[in-house]
Amino acid sequence: MGDLNVKMGGDNKGYELVMGNHGLGEMNENGELFADLCANNDLVIGGSIFPHKKIHKATWCSPDNITENQIDHFCIARKFRRSLHDVRAMRGVDVGSDHHLLVATLKLKLKRCQSQQQARTKYNVAHLRDPSVAEAFQINLRNWFQALEDIEDEDGTIDMLWQHLKRSWISTCEDTLGRQQSQNNEWISMETLKKVRTRKGKKERVNKSRTRAEKTQAQKEYLAAHKEARSARKDKRRYIENIAKEAEDDAAKGNMKDLYYTTRKLAGKFRHVNHTIKNKQGNLLTTTEGQLHRWVEHFEEVLNRPPPVGETDIPEAEHLLPVNCVIPSRKEISSAIRKMKDGKAAGTDNIAAEAFKTDINTSTEALHELFKIIWEEEESLSGKRDL
Repeated sequence: MGDLNVKMGGDNKGYELVMGNHGLGEMNENGELFADLCANNDLVIGGSIFPHKKIHKATWCSPDNITENQIDHFCIARKFRRSLHDVRAMRGVDVGSDHHLLVATLKLKLKRCQSQQQARTKYNVAHLRDPSVAEAFQINLRNWFQALEDIEDEDGTIDMLWQHLKRSWISTCEDTLGRQQSQNNEWISMETLKKVRTRKGKKERVNKSRTRAEKTQAQKEYLAAHKEARSARKDKRRYIENIAKEAEDDAAKGNMKDLYYTTRKLAGKFRHVNHTIKNKQGNLLTTTEGQLHRWVEHFEEVLNRPPPVGETDIPEAEHLLPVNCVIPSRKEISSAIRKMKDGKAAGTDNIAAEAFKTDINTSTEALHELFKIIWEEEESLSGKRDL
């Protein structure tokens, strides 16, 4: 467009949305025209926003070799203003010009796409290994289930009963265990986390102390809290002992899959192994594109089988097998709860397997009442269909 010799200066009165107050020199007539142009097109002048030394703002030096000017500018749309992190002149770069190289640092920030599916909440089920936490969990859960008898007396639906049961487990996990924090290791107990928070508060008091006597007293309290927070070592030792015990139990039961998993977890050696994929000729495929193409060929052969030539004659069964369609007993429900594996992701109800297994008797009674109502309602509906 031409050499406009635009000088913006540091006075941004009336142009607060267009420029900052860290420009070099004073605004000239072309600077006013340029500021109006940016205001009409929702642009921001980046060189006037960031505070730098004078040598990092100037982009051209006058022939007298004394006067430095800021006449090269970087503009960005206002909606992308937060993506601009820095604008400065690089004097040491040899660009074959009497102007200095102007460099802008950008970091593109994309709008986060909100998923329609609500994120599932994870709870600190690892704290249930602590006997005191497990006992508190059982007491809290039984208190929630005491209201179950009142709901049974009312003419409620199955959905209402299940919502009450689900709210009981989730509220108990929320109150007793708390939500899982990504930065916390699973072997740290809740008591140790409380001690760490207390120590952090003592540290803030040390930093905010005004007098020497106050700081000395705060330092003593901090050292005492620091000694209490050392219980994390006991937590880790107890965690390792529990994992070793799980490995011994798996070995005694002959459960080799869980044994290898527990052993790798104890050794801290988790490594994702990519299995080799070969083509039909037996040659190893090394590229991702080739591997994906081989998978396509494999499933096309497996899923696209020709239909049978003749119709298959399947005779009717001579004897009908007896199928037990009665309500599941408490023993069956309790056995199914015990067989649930720990450490698995919770379903859509956000209730982990550990929450059911902590108090098996209470969980069994609650689920048995729910199944009983479901079976009775199904029998009544089947009787109406027969009529």
